[in-house]
Amino acid sequence: QVQLVESGGGLVQPGGSLRLSCAASGTIFHIVAMGWYRQAPGKQRELVATITAGGSTNYIDSAKGRFTISRDNANNMVFLQMSTMKPEDTAVYYCNARLYTTFNQWADYWGQGTQVTVSS
Repeated sequence: QVQLVESGGGLVQPGGSLRLSCAASGTIFHIVAMGWYRQAPGKQRELVATITAGGSTNYIDSAKGRFTISRDNANNMVFLQMSTMKPEDTAVYYCNARLYTTFNQWADYWGQGTQVTVSS
């Protein structure tokens, strides 16, 4: 069984910063990649940023230059540092991990989500 637990969401003013954290625990053999997705009211869930075990990153265009994803492989954690935030960043942010629980069994796992609201 695998669990992803997010923390760090909240209310921030436009132009402000926020840091999300996610910790994966349980039966983990190897984590291939971790990432952050978000879902705003009335919209589909979208990828925000991902990072592989080797450190390769990928960002949605609107996050480039403002958000930074990083990872602590030793502790199975991923972080999202968000800066210069905009009201359109308001959403529920979900942590994702693609990982192996045994040498040949893998799946995608999700956290419960954390609310991020950008408003004055």
